Amino acid sequence: MGKKILGFLFAGVLVTLSFSAAADEEKEVVRASLQKWAPGVQPQSIKAAPIPGIYEVVVEGQVFYISQDGRYAMQGQLLDLANRTNLTEERLKVMRAEAIEGLDEQNMIVFGPEQAKHTVNIFTDIDCGYCRQLHRHIDEYSELGIKIRYLAFPRAGIGSSSYDKAVEVWCAKDRHQAITQAKAGKPVENTAKCDNPVAEQFNLGQSLGVNATPTLILEDGSTLPGFVRPQALANLLERKVAAHP
Repeated sequence: MGKKILGFLFAGVLVTLSFSAAADEEKEVVRASLQKWAPGVQPQSIKAAPIPGIYEVVVEGQVFYISQDGRYAMQGQLLDLANRTNLTEERLKVMRAEAIEGLDEQNMIVFGPEQAKHTVNIFTDIDCGYCRQLHRHIDEYSELGIKIRYLAFPRAGIGSSSYDKAVEVWCAKDRHQAITQAKAGKPVENTAKCDNPVAEQFNLGQSLGVNATPTLILEDGSTLPGFVRPQALANLLERKVAAHP
């Protein structure tokens, strides 16, 4: 009897290993197909999708679905109709939340109370009109218990005028005052070059699919585009907490 049990267990291990090897081979097929389609692209992840024979591929914050033979690819929202769940967005939310969680707040410009009810991360551009409008209400967010953590995202890219302004703000003696001046269209004075996280944050935003400012990333990884008034944002955050106590 003992030998039979060991035999079944050994057979089970072999089956598991064979499935694992097959999955690894399929991932390599998908990776090779992706390289032919878009040379130089490095996927952030490749894993089996909930649909048999389909792999989920994440590239620069975007989710694609590719057949296991590497022939077909599609982009869009994968919906679980039985559970009424957007599986694509749920995957992106997890990815964003994990990326933000790994950041050091010391490398952000932060406004708000120490003991905040909510924390919102915002990819911002000094020259963005809606970013400036949002910043004019920064005290109201704080009064509602919302901590705002700014991440630099100069839309014109690294080396642009907006990028240089973000660096000037970071290198200023008083970053809070500097970003407030810059967002009011005033020059930032008495700055010198320094080590700064602007390029790193810009690249992070791109990897998360950020393509406009302001982009708000909430604690659960969901995003909101554009300027959201303080009370409306507070109400939304409270509803999220109530939905997931």
